[in-house]
Amino acid sequence: MFGLFKKFKDGFAKTVSAIAEKTAAIFGQKPIDASSLETLEEALYTADFGVETTEEILAEIKTAYKKDKSLRGQDAAAIGAAVLKRVLAGAEGVLSPAATAPTVIAMIGVNGSGKTTTAAKLAWKLKEDGKTVTLAACDTFRAAAVEQLKTWATRLDLEIVASHTGADSAAVAFDAWQAAKSRGRDYLIVDTAGRLHTKSNLMEELAKIRRVLQKNDATAPQHRWLVVDGSLGSNSIEQAKVFHQSFGLTGLVVTKLDGTSRGGALVGIYRQLKLPIYFLGLGEQAEDLQPFSVDNYVKAVFGLEG
Repeated sequence: MFGLFKKFKDGFAKTVSAIAEKTAAIFGQKPIDASSLETLEEALYTADFGVETTEEILAEIKTAYKKDKSLRGQDAAAIGAAVLKRVLAGAEGVLSPAATAPTVIAMIGVNGSGKTTTAAKLAWKLKEDGKTVTLAACDTFRAAAVEQLKTWATRLDLEIVASHTGADSAAVAFDAWQAAKSRGRDYLIVDTAGRLHTKSNLMEELAKIRRVLQKNDATAPQHRWLVVDGSLGSNSIEQAKVFHQSFGLTGLVVTKLDGTSRGGALVGIYRQLKLPIYFLGLGEQAEDLQPFSVDNYVKAVFGLEG
């Protein structure tokens, strides 16, 4: 558990520093005051926690401060963490297998979100957990996407079904499902083409992949996860809404959190969509894709110990 918390703490280092550098009083042992509360408010907005969450955190700290004028920074941090924990109740996604194998996970998202890389890391993680996995390279629209996934598959010793750039992505998905089924694999992870939510032709291609998979299994894909670039902050919410309306998302993976000070954005995304968050991307290595833990997250962003 300690090692996992360290992953979160390191992964959110920029967010922690964006808050803590401005709020030494808040996170120290000194009593808080009106000035430090203003500083905390600024830091929470900078970290992209959003208006609603920021106001809730400040309101609870102010209430506690009125009752106890000796309230110290670490107490305020603990209150903030408790508020976040309440806001994120139910946010942890738990990966459940389908009634019959393979369980299909479709990875969806715009180019640049880290979708292809995340698909490979997820396959590796499942393999490390003792599961058998097949990757389907269905991002045939973007040049070099298939090669990118093949490179990851070679590096991590993963099974992959792929064709060439420009191939029919739905046909690749169909073949991959057949291969995974015949080989008795537990999971099939489908890397779909990165698309803007405004491109109707690519959205239709996504729907076609789903229809073709359902010819094999009426319930597939059982998991439909949007991979969201966490560094975009709250700007990802509208994008996610459109994907959810058109494809019926079942969960989220939030990536690139190690490179941003806007680690609070996933709170706003969850508040808006109420979609469970399954994994967080906290670095470039395969092991840096970590299951989302509310407890580790709130402690990490408020600089509390695990």
